[in-house]
Amino acid sequence: MNSTPITNTTLIGCGGMARFHMSYILRDFPNTHFPVLCEPSGAMYLEMVKVFEDAGRPAPPNEPDLQRLLAEYGLQLDAAFILTPHAYHHDQASACLEAGLDVLLEKPMVMTVAEAESLIATRDRTGCALVVAFQGGLSTNLQAALAMLCSGQLGRVLNISGLIWQNWDPLSAGSWRQVPELSGGGFFFDTGAHLLNTVSELAQEPFSEVAAWLDNQGRLVDISGVVMGRLRSGALVTLNACGATSPSCASEIRVLGTDGMLRIGAWGEFLEVQYDEKDGWLAVEVPAFRSAWEQFLLVREGQVPNPSPPEVGLRMAYLWDAIRASSAQNGAPVAPAGWIRPALAQGTGTF
Repeated sequence: MNSTPITNTTLIGCGGMARFHMSYILRDFPNTHFPVLCEPSGAMYLEMVKVFEDAGRPAPPNEPDLQRLLAEYGLQLDAAFILTPHAYHHDQASACLEAGLDVLLEKPMVMTVAEAESLIATRDRTGCALVVAFQGGLSTNLQAALAMLCSGQLGRVLNISGLIWQNWDPLSAGSWRQVPELSGGGFFFDTGAHLLNTVSELAQEPFSEVAAWLDNQGRLVDISGVVMGRLRSGALVTLNACGATSPSCASEIRVLGTDGMLRIGAWGEFLEVQYDEKDGWLAVEVPAFRSAWEQFLLVREGQVPNPSPPEVGLRMAYLWDAIRASSAQNGAPVAPAGWIRPALAQGTGTF
């Protein structure tokens, strides 16, 4: 990526996930510069300073107030990467877009349907790029899977089944991830958001009804959950999320068609297909993996269409609202309020 134009970026949030992303950005993208960071916690900022030092790059100053940062540094910046608690995503992304910055926004995009619609409107009004950092949506494996489904290689889709698990509860206990006002949900809305998004991508159509059960297991947010749904075509969907199992973090999604089946990870980390049991599962060859930051740069440079636009956040908000509403009624079926086809840009795919 040495040939990419220089991009002056602010990083908003310096927690563990931000430090993970920053470690490879500083290593692989020397033309991405960081004039300033935005982190209200002095301790978290000092942890990020270590990441810069380990990469042999000088640590930028910290401006903990985003509005002051944009006022002082806005004209020096091209982009923002936002990795903060979910409740802050809408206002922070809106402020950056209004300041003329392209934005890479950590998942889940927002907390509510209204916030998703607001961000899409701001994206349209400002003309800035807004990419949601769903690894599944950005993965070449998922793009290949969608091409197979659209071409009819698996025949008519009958069932989609997804499972995701992690020892999330002990890992997140005592953190903002288990504070409903900041997180908007528990395991199913955090790690499980990858499952919700990737299954929605594979479905390629609206849910006509959803039945769900969420179990808080004594916490303030959901720790495990099960969702059953029917798509508009009649295809059946099951989603199973467990956030209190043994140390691990993994997933598997299967799409069963009349002529074959595929399996893929919620993060798009693998893709296999099977047409006959005697042949077993066959790995699908796909183009090389591209990191979230590389794809964001390609989108803002106009080299590729946005593979994960804010429409995915609106689609997920519709689904999550239905899941919570059904769970509150002990699994009574609920029809999602709406749906949007993310591949249709500028919000033209509403059903």
